Amino acid sequence: MARLDDFYRPARSLRIAIKRTLPRGLLGRSLLIIIVPLVVLQVVSGIVFYDRHWANVSRHRANALSGDVAMLMELLRDMEPGVRQNEVFDMANRALDLRVSFEREDILPNETFEPKGNLQRTLGRSLEQIVQRPFLIDTVSEPRRVLIAVQNPDGVLHVSASAERLISSTTKIFIMWMIGTSLILFGVATIFMRNQVSPLRRLASAAENFGKGRDTPNFSPSGATEVRQAASAFMSMRDRIQRQIQQRTEMLAGVSHDLRTPLTRMKLQLAMLQDNTEIEELNSDVAAMEGMIEGYLNFARGEGSETPIPTDARKLLNEVIHEARRNGVQITFDMPESIELPLARNAFKRSLTNLIDNAARHGEQVSVAGQRNGSVLEFVVDDDGPGIPEDMREEVFRPFFRLDQSRNVATGGTGLGLSIARDIVRTHGGDIMLSDAPSGGLRATIRVPI
Repeated sequence: MARLDDFYRPARSLRIAIKRTLPRGLLGRSLLIIIVPLVVLQVVSGIVFYDRHWANVSRHRANALSGDVAMLMELLRDMEPGVRQNEVFDMANRALDLRVSFEREDILPNETFEPKGNLQRTLGRSLEQIVQRPFLIDTVSEPRRVLIAVQNPDGVLHVSASAERLISSTTKIFIMWMIGTSLILFGVATIFMRNQVSPLRRLASAAENFGKGRDTPNFSPSGATEVRQAASAFMSMRDRIQRQIQQRTEMLAGVSHDLRTPLTRMKLQLAMLQDNTEIEELNSDVAAMEGMIEGYLNFARGEGSETPIPTDARKLLNEVIHEARRNGVQITFDMPESIELPLARNAFKRSLTNLIDNAARHGEQVSVAGQRNGSVLEFVVDDDGPGIPEDMREEVFRPFFRLDQSRNVATGGTGLGLSIARDIVRTHGGDIMLSDAPSGGLRATIRVPI
């Protein structure tokens, strides 16, 4: 098993490295799908062209030049130096663009010719087959010229030919066309893919704004058929959710409002009866029901009906803390930076008030802080109370759940404060988390995207 792990570990590391290298966005991946086959096609075409066409053309050109050299050697073999030899040299210059000279009694250096590069290798192979004499090739001494020195029995024949006789210009043209068309195709693909990805980005932005409780009135389906279908499905889902929230809120508000009338009559009837233990218990029950109904109405006032507007979070928090201090709460405040973000102002203010009231109910000292944490705004409410056991911190967000099981509303509350606070924060795309405070009590942290 250890050997198998050693075998698969490099492959796993390579796969992870490839995943990290590849683009994560749809635009980058789509372009990669287009570019990779295009590059492979161009590389294969280039290799085939180089191996077949370029090699064949270069060999034919080298054979032609070697044949010209062999012809000059045949013409000069039995020709004495003089006017006839100069006429041959002039004819070669005019007709073949060859600069020819012959040095009698000269001998080439006794060394083996070692070709440098494809040009010398191809020309050398042709000279060996056609001329069949010792030779040297120089492509460096003169720019754009190829110098050939061939050993003859009575001297050395020097031939200077233009490099264009050996180099095919179609190679450069092919490479330029290949690169040029690739860039054009890449540009066209980028434009088209960007237009296809843009509707997906708008759909993602609309979904994100809806999750944060923000409206997107200008959003409409666009792009490909599949993207339009997804956008239409999202808009239908958004409308259904909004209708459901509105219906629930209206029903909740109506029921809560209607319950106030019989509760008021019950309070009047209880006030007219004589005081005893049973009457006190009934009064406590009526007070609890009134608190629940008030919580229902507070929840219904802000949910689904308030439009988020740009709000200074520091100023809003100052107002909440000022009201808490007027009610006798010992509270400290720290928020050095003013941050503006879209909020349903009254609803979010109610959420902060519920958290601070809950902290003040169970502790004597309350501290509130606000700060930016990356793309999130954090509000932290600490108290020095008994706190909440860790296994009960999610339970307290359930409606009507109270840690204090007594009927006393003053000590246990209605069980709706934290539930309403979290519901409001979640409609803004955020959440509320509970943890231990440094002072030993409870810390409530609100995180809202900016």
